[in-house]
Parts: sequence; C-alpha cells; structure tokens
Amino acid sequence: MPNYSEKPTIIFDMDGTLLDLAYDDFIWNELLPIRYAEHHNCSLEQSTQTLFNFYQQHNHTLKWYSSRFWTSQVGVDVLQMQIEQKHKVAKRNGCIELLAYLKDNGYPIWLATNADAAGLEFKLLETGIADYFDVIVSSETLGHAKEFDEFWQELNALHPFKPEYCYFIDDTEKVLQGAQRCGIANLYSIAQPSSAKAPRDTCKYPMLHALTDLISILEEAEEIKKYA
Repeated sequence: MPNYSEKPTIIFDMDGTLLDLAYDDFIWNELLPIRYAEHHNCSLEQSTQTLFNFYQQHNHTLKWYSSRFWTSQVGVDVLQMQIEQKHKVAKRNGCIELLAYLKDNGYPIWLATNADAAGLEFKLLETGIADYFDVIVSSETLGHAKEFDEFWQELNALHPFKPEYCYFIDDTEKVLQGAQRCGIANLYSIAQPSSAKAPRDTCKYPMLHALTDLISILEEAEEIKKYA
C-alpha cells in the first residue's frame, strides 16, 4: 500500500537536462578538434575524423564520460580545457525555478549524472545548484554508466528509493531505457537539450518542452492522490 502523503523522489540528469548541452557540444565537437589538430600537427579534417572514430568506439561507456581517459587518449588536458571555457556553462531556462519549487514543496531531489567526478565538481561550483540536491551521484563513483542496469542497482543499494514512484528526467533515450528496465515508472526526456540546436521532433518518452512543465505534471499527480 503506497504512502500517499510521501512525496516521490525526483532524479535529474545534469548535462542537457538542467544545464544547456550547447557547452558540451562546443567542447567536444568544436574546441577539442582544434586543440587536437594543434597538438598533433594535423589538419582539422583529420582531427575531426580521428575524434569521431574515438567517440563512436567509446560512446555510452564509462570511458566516454571520463576526462582522464580522454586526456590519455588525445594528449590534450580535457578537464583543463573545459574549465578554461567555464564561462560558457549555462543553466537551462526554468532550472532554478523548478528546483526551488521542488525544494519548497518537500520533494527529495537527486542529481544522477554520467559526468565524471571532476567535471561534476566544477560545473556545480560554476552553476551554484548543488544545495538544491539531497543526493548527488556521478556514474564514475558507482563504476557503471547510467545506460546500464548495474548503475541503478548500485544507486538503489547506496541510496534506497522506490522506482515505481520516482521521476527521472534525462535527455538521452538510451539512459531512459536503462532506467525503465530497472522499474522507474515516470520517465521524461527533454525537447531541446541544446539551445544551439532545434528542438527534437519525436522521442519514445514524453518530452518536457520547458523544465517547469514538470511542475504541472507533479501537481496533477498530487491532485489524483487525494482521491486514491
């Protein structure tokens, strides 16, 4: 029997969900190819192709999200490069409004990100959002990327939650699929993870066109609980 007075846990992804993915796209798709070409004395075209091949090889693995791994692979200090461009890190519209609403209304708020611990730390410092969260977890700490069942099993062992009642918001469909396999019932994607790109047309999961859309979704769920 569910406890209808208990607020569900709200779990957020970071990049592309609460933060604008335009920053990450710039780092990996524009700046790193330039730095790699300079370091290896090759053309930008060669650099871009080499990095594309690296990306395809390691996409959706824990290595993909590790600044230490990429530094060892490409010969460029990837974390330092990100910090140099920290002024480009931006919260998505409605981020603070949504987090403040959730905190004021007693929802447990978690941050579950594939960003490595070092990248997570500097983005939290830059954006000032850390204090909104009750739990903050990097996949690097758990040893598994969010795309895999083991991440969710480890997360629930470390910080118990009820998958059937919680909400999870992430801009990556493969991550949402992993969460769904582990029983998380309320799954939402993001219509426009990057302000530099057009909104998505379709997704297998319902999309939030604005982060604050979640407020009305939760208010409706609370209203339904009154009559359950």
